[in-house]
Amino acid sequence: MTIQFFKYQGTGNDFIMVDNRQAIFSKNDTKLIKRLCDRRFGIGADGLILLENDKISDFKMVYYNSDGNESSMCGNGGRCIVAFAKQLHVIENQTTFTAVDGEHYAKISADGIVSLQMKNVDAIKMAADYVFLNTGSPHHITVVDDVKSVPVKEIGSQIRYSDLYGKAGSNVNFVEIISDSLFAVRTYERGVEDETLSCGTGVTAAAIAMNAIGKTTSTEISLLVEGGELKVTFKKDGKQYTDVFLIGPATFVFEGKIEI
Repeated sequence: MTIQFFKYQGTGNDFIMVDNRQAIFSKNDTKLIKRLCDRRFGIGADGLILLENDKISDFKMVYYNSDGNESSMCGNGGRCIVAFAKQLHVIENQTTFTAVDGEHYAKISADGIVSLQMKNVDAIKMAADYVFLNTGSPHHITVVDDVKSVPVKEIGSQIRYSDLYGKAGSNVNFVEIISDSLFAVRTYERGVEDETLSCGTGVTAAAIAMNAIGKTTSTEISLLVEGGELKVTFKKDGKQYTDVFLIGPATFVFEGKIEI
């Protein structure tokens, strides 16, 4: 069977998009999804996303990591599927859609900047040398002096597979403080099992973590990633973080057809 696919990227975090409103794609074929995401034997991507019909919102997002397994929320993927839905004329400039962690509101501007509302955060673990929180996906946050010099894959994999997080594991982020409202972030992503050029839930977690431990007083934070720059805004009410938005570009790269 031949399927049509669309390739999108958000600050270098890239995804294969498939319009699955007619239920044409085999959702349980882990090997197929892994092959399509392979950068040498397939299309190549950090993940694959299906856009499906939904009874309670404009559409449903189903996200798979490049290892072929369905995963937790993907922030950059969420922004890219909003741009994809606009390209398909499923939405115009704003939407509410359903993902694995619930409903998300988003809006897209004329220049392709997508503002995606993320889940509220009220549980943050602060340890001596790290912070842990869930922004739709679990994230371990470590502050470093020089993020460029960190061996992200080596140290990230050690933490991801450590007894700290058990079999499920965690994404791992290294954060360098540049100013009160600017941070640099590099991320090791579980499921990809490597560093990615950007992680949306990761920078969201980093921004909130930096505020929670007093490294910033700002509620509008810019984050430099390997693939560009993202912005996170939020409101803080006591220990709860609400109205959390992940903001940045979502770019169409190309489309094509492939035999599966």
